[in-house]
Amino acid sequence: MPYTLAIFDLDGTLADSFPWFLRTVNDIADRFGFRRVRDEDVEGLRHASTREILSHLEVPLWKLPAIARHARRLKGEAASEIPLFGGVETMLRTLADNGVQLALVTSDSEANAREKLGEAAALFSHFDCSASLFGKPAKFHRVIRRAGVAPNQVVAIGDEVRDIEAARSVGIACGAVCWGYAAPAALRAHGPDHVFERMDEIADVLCNRRAD
Repeated sequence: MPYTLAIFDLDGTLADSFPWFLRTVNDIADRFGFRRVRDEDVEGLRHASTREILSHLEVPLWKLPAIARHARRLKGEAASEIPLFGGVETMLRTLADNGVQLALVTSDSEANAREKLGEAAALFSHFDCSASLFGKPAKFHRVIRRAGVAPNQVVAIGDEVRDIEAARSVGIACGAVCWGYAAPAALRAHGPDHVFERMDEIADVLCNRRAD
């Protein structure tokens, strides 16, 4: 059965926001009272799960909604400084031209997402944004229902372990990209259906699958 819907994450998958995150995270930490991220911490955190990161940084869980709102506001202010990864628009257009519906599920706001995507935003049929840290499964369900496709025709593509976990929880395939927030080894350890080391591999894999 071919994929007829590809659900993308934004930050770390389509948009190169990790440099912005490293510049900003300690200001957020100081504002909300959790541990700062030291330079020597970064690589270890890239190998950790989301829950392990929260524990290491001693982030109060009850503050997560406020932290997310603040981060979205800061991202909105810096949206013009956060570029898309090279090859994103070509990859998305190739998928759309081959009949794959595109959806975006992200913790960022839709306004921020559309600004980062620029003209590529028009290629997406579905946006479901402002997801909570562990809220992607519900949004995946909603997008799949709107798209009118069966779960076995859907793949979710992201750059974090929680993206893999969210896809598995709703019974859809998952793809992990190696250029985002989580270390490739951490992603591979969770056995995603597809691992993408280069942007152009996404269209190659999804479009070849459609031709099988």
